[in-house]
Amino acid sequence: MNYVIREISPADNRIVESIIRTCLIEFGGNHEGTAWEDPDLGRFSEIYNTEGRKYWVAEDESGKVVGGVGIGTLDGEEDICELQKMYCLKEARGAGVAHQLMDEALSYAGKYYRQCYLETLDNMEAARRFYEKHGFSRIFEPKGKTQHFACDVLYLKDL
Repeated sequence: MNYVIREISPADNRIVESIIRTCLIEFGGNHEGTAWEDPDLGRFSEIYNTEGRKYWVAEDESGKVVGGVGIGTLDGEEDICELQKMYCLKEARGAGVAHQLMDEALSYAGKYYRQCYLETLDNMEAARRFYEKHGFSRIFEPKGKTQHFACDVLYLKDL
């Protein structure tokens, strides 16, 4: 299947929030300390519209949004960005869409930052393998100041 990767629009906000919540429920991440409690869910087109911050969505051939990814600033770090809110619906996994999203995000991040950081959950095993395949290395000390204290696996990648 072919996917279109494009920047988020205001019409996508609630759809992306629903995708994120669906995935968090699937992996038991629907609790405090994860993106579940993020006050910016549903406001991505507003949040990701300044230099150094961007969010993309993936649409399938029918125009349905099936996933997304963001690059954002990392509080307390000047030259490290954060890969944020990368989620794809189960139906789109394994079809290459996540690779397209990652390539878009890292290409953009490399223009503004020296490294890219991310936080995830240990039980998201396929996601962890995916990040490692894309050159992320596991680290054991958090970077910056995020509110995702329940995320127990941390990664960093040189850009």
